[in-house]
Amino acid sequence: MEMVNIKINGMPLSVPKNSTILEAARSAGIHIPTLCYLKDVNAIGACRICVVEVKGAKSLVAACVYPVAEGMEVLTNSKKVFASRKITLELILSTHHRKCLSCVRSGNCELQKLCKDFKVDDEDKYNGVNPEYPKDDSAVHMFRDDNKCILCRRCVAACAKWQGIGVIGPNERGFNTHIGCAFEQNLDEVACVSCGQCIVVCPTGAIAEKDDTKAVWRAINDPTKHVIVQTAPSIRATLGEAFDMPIGTDVTGKMVASLRRLGFDKVFDTDLAADMTIVEEAHEFVERVTKGGVLPMITSCSPGWINYCEHYYPEFIPNLSTCKSPQQMFGATCKTWYAQKMGWDPKDVVVVGVMPCTAKKYEIHREDQDAAGVPDVDIAITTRELARMIRRAGLDFVNLPDEDFDNPMGESTGAAVIFGATGGVMEAALRTAAEWVGGKELGDVNFQEVRGTQGIKEATYKVGDLEVKVCVASSLSNAKKVLEKVKKGEADYHFIEIMGCPGGCVNGGGQPVQPAHVRNFVDLKALRAAALYKADAGKPVRKSHENESLKKIYEEFFGEIGGHKAHEVLHTSYVAKSHF
Repeated sequence: MEMVNIKINGMPLSVPKNSTILEAARSAGIHIPTLCYLKDVNAIGACRICVVEVKGAKSLVAACVYPVAEGMEVLTNSKKVFASRKITLELILSTHHRKCLSCVRSGNCELQKLCKDFKVDDEDKYNGVNPEYPKDDSAVHMFRDDNKCILCRRCVAACAKWQGIGVIGPNERGFNTHIGCAFEQNLDEVACVSCGQCIVVCPTGAIAEKDDTKAVWRAINDPTKHVIVQTAPSIRATLGEAFDMPIGTDVTGKMVASLRRLGFDKVFDTDLAADMTIVEEAHEFVERVTKGGVLPMITSCSPGWINYCEHYYPEFIPNLSTCKSPQQMFGATCKTWYAQKMGWDPKDVVVVGVMPCTAKKYEIHREDQDAAGVPDVDIAITTRELARMIRRAGLDFVNLPDEDFDNPMGESTGAAVIFGATGGVMEAALRTAAEWVGGKELGDVNFQEVRGTQGIKEATYKVGDLEVKVCVASSLSNAKKVLEKVKKGEADYHFIEIMGCPGGCVNGGGQPVQPAHVRNFVDLKALRAAALYKADAGKPVRKSHENESLKKIYEEFFGEIGGHKAHEVLHTSYVAKSHF
């Protein structure tokens, strides 16, 4: 790698030739603040917060896009630089609704932090005429408030480049520029897939999930209801971040303890339903392969992906596994088998899902998700919403003792835990399908080729006498690439896993928000996923079909895997939707 010699704040450095000043400074432990920059998708130099002095340059330059050169001398903390950043922040505030005390992002707002860092003490300095925008809360999963938008365009980049959708963008020009949908349509009028990636990259409170915690508190305080909570596989690897614990900390025990103290009647694990998903999905895959069904079969766990398929690739609906997602399978099982076992009326059972995904808020309202005649899941909240509930209840999360899930719906395998990482569903399915087709126990249950945070992964495995070609994709822009290859006959996969969010559920739209300086230089996906793979390796049982609680449920209620009763309760259907 070719290196160049530069100086930053008088300190000599040797950095890669193609670095930007921002990257070079970071390598030396110098933090240059940004607002618009988002690595790989939004390097536009527009916000002017990252400006620095370069010796010989006529004006300040944007560090996020300005390349280093041999002999360059840079000042990141001069009086001129600080004054420029402060004026920029004052100008941003001049059109910003400063309702910080009631804002969902207060205390975790990048704009708020910068104003504090640069001592912006006269927030009314440039007051004048301000445009007023109606709040768009038409979507079931989120709201948009342009009155708090700073036009950084990070949400636009995430939607268009990560997800390949682009349902939001800048409308009008000059002082009237604002972010919105084409022709000023509301979000529920366009083909938004509810993934929430725009939320996790927004530096302010301009975009956020709909908060459903009031409904949860109401249910908990209703003595006529049996309130059951389930936690998705990835939550245990991310919830700790909301309480300043290191990224990738497994907080399963503290999470369970906190949920019990919030007042839930039962604290169960979605991982049981993940195991259930695998045995049903593996059975479906084996049936398709051996009996000439529609291939490639594509996973159906990610509701953002399902929305995308229905909107943009309805021709692939026959390829989708008919399995409900683990969240919905759990709810369906809870309101049929478990309610029957406990002698409860399903109408009196409230199932709450703690999910990494804002699309789960949409999923609970889908048709054909009501196995007991009532919605399988009543309320879906994000990791962020759960963290708010814990704080509101005054729980000392970090110092809570570790506790175990309740039984019988708290038992799970290592295969279920890795559902939260891209490739995890594929690996879990292969562990079961390989044994069923091959007729013998696996010696090694680790399918390393489908692990990792790459956007697209391919592998071929010998499963019995079959050579099974698989593909794993995360983010919808990568899903598009895979589907186009299949359409053009350039790929002949048997099984495809697609997760709507980059890196899978560990990077879902409902996960804790990390500021850009963390997102740009820390691999969140890898650190969070590592916690799940570590948990998998430490599990005594690592194959879904060996889950004893699962076996018991099938013996008592469902009968055979893939049978009539299982299809009635655990499977669903899809519909083509217009994206115009």
